[in-house]
Amino acid sequence: MKSIAALQATVTATPFDGEPTNGELDAIESEMPLILAEIDLLDVEIWMLDRPATALDERRIRRARNRVLDERRTLTNRASLTQSGGAA
Repeated sequence: MKSIAALQATVTATPFDGEPTNGELDAIESEMPLILAEIDLLDVEIWMLDRPATALDERRIRRARNRVLDERRTLTNRASLTQSGGAA
């Protein structure tokens, strides 16, 4: 039977510290408006689970969905500008 102890040392030579890199933190920060809009939509949907929807409730859901779509559009446009170098 072969021992894999020597191979394992090379695989785990660099321990994972569990912290996000600066690039990952920047990506999270740039996506934060979308994350918050999705949380608000989820809150409205959870709030309406056990009650009948009124006209005001439907308006709340529609506004929350539109906010999510607006934030996705903004994030997508910002990413496409970054990839194209900002040229129109």
